[in-house]
Amino acid sequence: MKDGDVFIEVTTNTAKPTAHFSTSSFYQSKGQLKKTEELKLSLAQKTVILTRQGCKKQIKCHNLSMASLLPYLLKNKNIMAVEKNEHLQNVLETHRMSHIDDLLTKYKTQRDEVKEALEQQYTSNIYSPINSGSFAKHTAINCKFDLDIVVPFKRNSFDTLENMFDDVYDFLYDSYNEEATVRKQKVSIGIEFFPDQDGNIVSLDIVPGRELNQNQYPDDKKTNLYVNSKYGIIAEKAYIQTNIQAQIDHIKAKENERKIIRLFKIWKHSNNEKYKSFLMELITIKAFDNVDVTGNLWEKLNTVMEYIKDNVTNDDFKLTDPGNSNNDVMESLETWERNNLSDRMDIMINRIEENSENIKTYFPINEKFEEKKSSQNSYGIKGSIIAPSIPPPNQRFG
Repeated sequence: MKDGDVFIEVTTNTAKPTAHFSTSSFYQSKGQLKKTEELKLSLAQKTVILTRQGCKKQIKCHNLSMASLLPYLLKNKNIMAVEKNEHLQNVLETHRMSHIDDLLTKYKTQRDEVKEALEQQYTSNIYSPINSGSFAKHTAINCKFDLDIVVPFKRNSFDTLENMFDDVYDFLYDSYNEEATVRKQKVSIGIEFFPDQDGNIVSLDIVPGRELNQNQYPDDKKTNLYVNSKYGIIAEKAYIQTNIQAQIDHIKAKENERKIIRLFKIWKHSNNEKYKSFLMELITIKAFDNVDVTGNLWEKLNTVMEYIKDNVTNDDFKLTDPGNSNNDVMESLETWERNNLSDRMDIMINRIEENSENIKTYFPINEKFEEKKSSQNSYGIKGSIIAPSIPPPNQRFG
């Protein structure tokens, strides 16, 4: 059978054999059916079972001849259309973190060990490190993730942000270079541990930040981060002010938004899109705040995509960073990138509307866990399956 073809099985109310054929064979024969099939299908009552890529649909036919059945099916192509909402629910289900609980346990164990090492090294010069990133926000997907640790330093701990950043890097490198690759990134230090006996690789991002004024962090949670490479419009060797806790709080109790954000992450990962997850997160929340995002999962996703398509190219469209009101995240995009994002949304909407099968290209199911349905409805962690593939190291922050 060809991709997207419909296999048609016709059973009668008699003990006679069942007829089998496909729409492609009907095309190839130009509608000319074998005489034996015509005879079998000339009976008054029959059940037609349509199958496409493992999905079955059964319809009852009365006094319907083969000559009228196939043209009807071919004319009404959507009879076996993908149920978009159900598909997206399955996409989210198969990308749940609960499917990789054993691997995640390794991540959390390694993260806690690194946090403890940092606390022992810097003692009273830091506040308690906090967990951040997509896992803390409940927007992580099991095909690509890492765990983030923010280390808030006190104002008088280092004279410059660069010295702070370099010191943390040196400490982590000296501590873990024999068991991991330690590298400087834009605002973080990445640690990618060598494969364990199961072939699993644990990746962590350590983000050092320094409070704005001495003893101020407990009250406002604000920190300055060192930037050692180009970050949007920020020049090299610069810094950015942020509030990681405010970014986490910004998405609390927003489960509908989280689902759409996870779908965009799956789209990004599956289609090699380079747009930052933090940008897609903020634009999704803004869509929910500004338009009526209701209906089932597909209708909500479609509404958000329409919002992005219609607004992202506007010069006055801004995405305010909840961690720093002076930071417009949209400024990290060039004009052509804004236009490209709008076009991407437009193409997706139109292609899915033209043929619902296309939704599988943009938002694919994670086939590793298609048959493993989680019994837990929340985002929580449950299960004992180790992911057979290793998520690539995360090169971004937020």
